[in-house]
Amino acid sequence: MATTQAIEPYGSSSEHLRDELARLDVLVRGQVARAREASGGDPYRGLVIGEAEVDALIVRALGAPPWDAAAGGPSLDEARDAAARMAERIAHRCARATAPLRLAELARRYGLDRFELDAVVIALAPELDLRYERLFAYLHDDVNRKRPSVDLALHLACATFEERLAARARFAADAALVGGGLLHILGDDATPLLARGLKLDERVVDYLHGSDRLAPRLARHARRIAPAIAIDDLILTAPARSALAALAAAADPTTRPPRSALAVPAADSTPPPPALYLHGPAGAGKRTVAEAWAAAHGCALLSLDASTLDGLPDDAAQAVVAAAAREARLTGDVLAIERADLILLGDRAAARGAAVAALAATPLVVATGEQPWEPTDALRDRTVVRIPIDPPDVGGRERLWRAALAGDALADGVDVAAFAHRLRLTGGQIWDAAATARGLARARGAAALATSDLDEACRRQSGRRFGAFARKVPTRVGWHELVLAEARLERLQELCDHARHRAVVLERWGFDRRLPNNKGLGVLFAGAPGTGKTLAASIIAGELGLDLFQIDLAAVVSKWIGETEKHLSRIFDEAERGNAVLFFDEADALFGKRTELRDAHDRYANLETSYLLQRIESYEGVVILASNFRRNLDDAFVRRLRFIIEFPLPDAQERLLIWERIWPAETPRAADLDLPLLAERLELAGAHIRNIALAAAFLAAAEHTPVAQRHLLRAARREYQKLGKMVDETLA
Repeated sequence: MATTQAIEPYGSSSEHLRDELARLDVLVRGQVARAREASGGDPYRGLVIGEAEVDALIVRALGAPPWDAAAGGPSLDEARDAAARMAERIAHRCARATAPLRLAELARRYGLDRFELDAVVIALAPELDLRYERLFAYLHDDVNRKRPSVDLALHLACATFEERLAARARFAADAALVGGGLLHILGDDATPLLARGLKLDERVVDYLHGSDRLAPRLARHARRIAPAIAIDDLILTAPARSALAALAAAADPTTRPPRSALAVPAADSTPPPPALYLHGPAGAGKRTVAEAWAAAHGCALLSLDASTLDGLPDDAAQAVVAAAAREARLTGDVLAIERADLILLGDRAAARGAAVAALAATPLVVATGEQPWEPTDALRDRTVVRIPIDPPDVGGRERLWRAALAGDALADGVDVAAFAHRLRLTGGQIWDAAATARGLARARGAAALATSDLDEACRRQSGRRFGAFARKVPTRVGWHELVLAEARLERLQELCDHARHRAVVLERWGFDRRLPNNKGLGVLFAGAPGTGKTLAASIIAGELGLDLFQIDLAAVVSKWIGETEKHLSRIFDEAERGNAVLFFDEADALFGKRTELRDAHDRYANLETSYLLQRIESYEGVVILASNFRRNLDDAFVRRLRFIIEFPLPDAQERLLIWERIWPAETPRAADLDLPLLAERLELAGAHIRNIALAAAFLAAAEHTPVAQRHLLRAARREYQKLGKMVDETLA
């Protein structure tokens, strides 16, 4: 035999496959010799498959056999000796290959030994050349059995009965060949295992043919992504960055087996990298982290979206997850199961089992979810590292904004840093907002993005999943619409400053570490109906460039135990994702004082109040509570509020300002309007004054005249009747 230095290395997968098939031809020839000897030259063996045809098929083999076919071929022992020498030569050529060899890669990734590799080649042969169907039928002595059977594979690859008996376990359901999804055992359980056929999985056949296309069933739920970012370039919080950097440093490429080695990994070989579970809000960058993890290992990312499995039966969802795990292991990709919490925390047992199996067996795997999850006992043999992926801090948000707007022209006055400081958006929301802003600018025919485009784009990122629990309230910009004492206006403007500079004080100046449970901005507006509480909330949201959502208490509060907390949890979670201002009008109905425990209803009502206390304290946005009766609010709520602003009934001077500012410029007004008199005599809140002005406008429009004093007095009487009061007759 030539020295290994003289053996030419493989330069392609097809060269390797040809040699493996040539080696199979040698083993088949030996079995043909054995069959002829056993049959005593029976001319009817194989029925229509005659001796001459068998000889011709063998002569047409891929790869030159080491004997003269015309001389009748080798004996069984000679064939086995020749096949062993060929296997040694193949291994040497694989070890020195100059290109990736798919069959060798398959053997390495699944830890296949020589027998298991032979079984794959035997099952692959009919997929490459149909002549093997007739040869296998001849060896089975049955023209209808064209697929290789377990018994035939054992006889082709094993020399003795003891070897065949030991190798039989390689076809068990949990062994690498069958459990890994490479081979399918045909036939039903009533048929003896030895008589059952072998079929290579179609996706494995395609892979060995050089195809990287996903199977159609899997392609509907998964996609392959070429990573375009490194771990060092990720915009993450410090703890997440440190954890990923340490894990990446431990994944030393020099400890991996040779790319095309055929040897089985040793029992004490380096364990695979840990499975990762990344959890955090939508858009926080979990998929980007998974891409960087794939880049660190020099491979692609196979992303399976678990949310697309919702409409499938449990067994079908299980099959998709298993197919994704097999695909990742087959190609060496990192498997990313996105929204895995829907499966891991759900009640679909089969799909959950497949996901846990994927985490346990896939060499490179990442699962992501919005909810935290702890590994189960089924993963005791695989390390799972849980890493929270939180929204970026103010510095990270500024970098993301600048990256998202890098190719855009910005109008004068656009302050990118201000958006990063004011809005706690995730990376995904920032990129989406930038895309939306481009569309808004183009719609108005502008070449540059304006602050208004970015403001509107950011607002569109919020309030998508409030459902029936909240309604969006139009926001206003400008304090001139609100008539309050100067000191109260200053308090409201101070509230806005707190919201604008929250990132600086809490994140950059470190107060979030000293006061971890006091990050929110809870506000109480207390005052009689109509005194401007809703208007003030609308102006605050407009000044901050945020959406205002008024909570529908009738939809939130449920008579069923635990449902109210679920509704509130959904509201606060969505508000945190969208940076919305939450407005609880008549909040004392929900935030009322806790009572003494007299029955189970009191107990659960107090639990609701306690839950609200926790969410108010942990919520990092603006929550405005409006109450007509401050004394009805639980003291614990009041203690946790950052601002308490009273909205008293306006005095005569303030009422005059409201009367003067209520009229649109286009409204015609008669000369006899005596607004100072109305302000002096009608002691009403601003909302009632607006009602009177609007009603008077309709009365005047019906008469086709400007708004006159008589219209206002008539409208005032109607408003007083609604309130159950008597109007001052001296006004008539």
